[in-house]
Amino acid sequence: MDSKTTVITGGSSGLGLETARHLLKLGQSVVLVGRDEARTRAAADSLAALAPAGSNATPPRTYTADLEQWSQARCLATKLTADGVPVDVLINNAGAAFPRYQQTADGVERTYAINHHAPFLLTHALLAERALTDEARIINMSSFVEKRGKLDANDPDVAGTSWGNRFYNQPNVYATSKLVSLLAARELARRLSDGMSMYSANPGMVKGTAINSNAGGLMWLTAPLFTPFAIPIEEGVKTPVWLASALPTPQPSGGYFTKSKADMPSRLAQDDALARRVYEKTAALLGIEPLKTYST
Repeated sequence: MDSKTTVITGGSSGLGLETARHLLKLGQSVVLVGRDEARTRAAADSLAALAPAGSNATPPRTYTADLEQWSQARCLATKLTADGVPVDVLINNAGAAFPRYQQTADGVERTYAINHHAPFLLTHALLAERALTDEARIINMSSFVEKRGKLDANDPDVAGTSWGNRFYNQPNVYATSKLVSLLAARELARRLSDGMSMYSANPGMVKGTAINSNAGGLMWLTAPLFTPFAIPIEEGVKTPVWLASALPTPQPSGGYFTKSKADMPSRLAQDDALARRVYEKTAALLGIEPLKTYST
């Protein structure tokens, strides 16, 4: 049986690298995407001997891209297509939180650029390039903190720039960026062709991830309060690994999953009209032609 190929953004460390490690042990081929070429290559080298004997898994491949920049997300999709990489599973894992308001060169807030725009843009670019296989699974790394997100349902800010005009509450910015991404994924699932699946995976509070010790600012100050409740990284990757490998294909597409089970996100995240609005506004912001609706 041919090995499935999984592309993982933010794959040079943390949840991304640990997810790659588990999938490689299951016989999947993995492609790591990271911002730093040397670090990403070293991560791939650390995985080299993990594929089970007799599997068709290819040696880990690497690509370098700073997904904070829209142009690099598009370029990554073009490179993957040009290299003939069949994307059976796309795990949009790259994420970040920042201690103060900053805009990217594209004129959007940095947290939103990485947590929302990058997965949206890369997924649509791969769809446009026809690099995703017919039964591809797309997995966005979500977060339980989306329940803390605040959004104007009538005019949702999908660029994050409204945070430049009010108090920049770092945990709330991060939470809202995850909420917006979750809503867009919900709507995208309705528009994918038959056979493809879209999931949002909640890994839980994992040691060393963006919502605690690595974030700086308010998150850094409050991290000690949550440390006793943080889970090991090996536990945090169980849900995305399951979504990427389980047979039969997990259901429902468009769902939010915790501990390898369909879970209930926030009330706002279940608002289909808001999901459609967020999807269409994000597509317009990024200059993407919205997919037409396939299912209801």
